[in-house]
Amino acid sequence: MFKRIALFVLVNILVLLTVSIILKVLGVEPYLNNNYGINYGSLMVFCLVWGFAGSFISLLLSKFMAKMMMRVKIIDPQTATGEGAELLRTVERLAKSAGLSKTPEVGIYDSPEVNAFATGATKNSSLVAVSSGLLQRMDKTEVEGVLGHEIAHIANGDMVTLALIQGVINAFVLFFAKIVAWAAANAMRGENDDRPNHLVAFGVEILFQILFGILGSMVVAYFSRMREFRADKGGAQFAGREKMVRALEALRHTTQLVDQSNKALNTMKISSGGKFFALLATHPPLEQRIERLKMSV
Repeated sequence: MFKRIALFVLVNILVLLTVSIILKVLGVEPYLNNNYGINYGSLMVFCLVWGFAGSFISLLLSKFMAKMMMRVKIIDPQTATGEGAELLRTVERLAKSAGLSKTPEVGIYDSPEVNAFATGATKNSSLVAVSSGLLQRMDKTEVEGVLGHEIAHIANGDMVTLALIQGVINAFVLFFAKIVAWAAANAMRGENDDRPNHLVAFGVEILFQILFGILGSMVVAYFSRMREFRADKGGAQFAGREKMVRALEALRHTTQLVDQSNKALNTMKISSGGKFFALLATHPPLEQRIERLKMSV
């Protein structure tokens, strides 16, 4: 718990420092003038810096955070034996098939869920981790299909792509929430009061950040689902279509064994297992993914 709190504080400090430095370098002036009007150019730059700073700092820390949160045990290539050594060999072979110049780190995390995930800021500093539940309930062919899917995520640069999309969404959510907030604050000025109601502005901004954030999450989830289809196709290319189909079929029979304690990592996993609103789902239904693979040439 202490490590998680410390990590949360560290990320926030890094975001604040990064935003302050970038705004200073860009010479961005306050977006509110003396008459409490909005300088839309400064506001847009301010929101873009805030939106991308948080997204990219999270990306840079993604592998470290995943190791911490999921307690991933990295397999040492120098001392690996048995199951661990076989995982390393499979990932190395798939990485070469995908054209990666460096084999990702490989790890195992202790969980009854049948799942795996890939993360990392770049293709050359990536991590592929599988759950102990997956290794217990899948055969070698199915495991290879899962690993092929995760290698495809890395080869396609999905972590960076989603970070860029999230950064844009963050910026627009903040931009439009602030505009609506200050419009509401100015509209509620008293007859003899030439200053906007800052309390109203704060409350309205929070409310619209939540509302616009939900809409933005739908956009991010849509792109995430499209990247899943592409990773399935890549997994079929690297590991073989039959192995990829078998892996998804095995996942379909074990969807109840998905650990929801770390929902922040769901977008990195081969199956999120959630039954939330379809527009907010980060993964397409397994039945749909299997059908697309079977119909692919």
